[in-house]
Amino acid sequence: MFDATTILAYRGEGHAVIGGDGQVTFGNTVLKGNATKIRTLYEGKILAGFAGSTADAFNLFDMFEGILNEKKGDLLKSVIEFSKQWRKDKHLRQLEAMMLVLNKEHIFILSGTGDVVEPEDGRIAAIGSGGNFALSAARALAKHADLPADQLVHESLMVAGELCIYTNTNIKLLELR
Repeated sequence: MFDATTILAYRGEGHAVIGGDGQVTFGNTVLKGNATKIRTLYEGKILAGFAGSTADAFNLFDMFEGILNEKKGDLLKSVIEFSKQWRKDKHLRQLEAMMLVLNKEHIFILSGTGDVVEPEDGRIAAIGSGGNFALSAARALAKHADLPADQLVHESLMVAGELCIYTNTNIKLLELR
């Protein structure tokens, strides 16, 4: 696993939330603390987040959005096609990167090795160095607290930011309702 950011996504009844921290590191140096690593795609109907190199993120987001447009926003068909293209490109598949994409119906983790993973519960997924911290916190909060989705994602990312040195607590969120 590479040292990168933390992205957490939550999908509930009729809504979806994605959040990410703002830290950009280079080796053991923090280059920036307020980066935006999440965005909306396809007319604001898809949420996406990225863990890995910033330059790679822009290329992969553009590539994925192009496929989304070709597939008329069909997320399932788009992630499968994107995965094929990412895996087949000898330069892109070498990237130490992952993407997390979701809408109100689906949530997927994508990688250059061809992975297209829908979480077992279909509701919560995380990527990046602090991903397991954020995922654990989100699962506990979803099970034992009655929080709105945006607050659940924010609080879970705060936990990750307090534990992972590659994650900070400058959290940004995007939501679909």
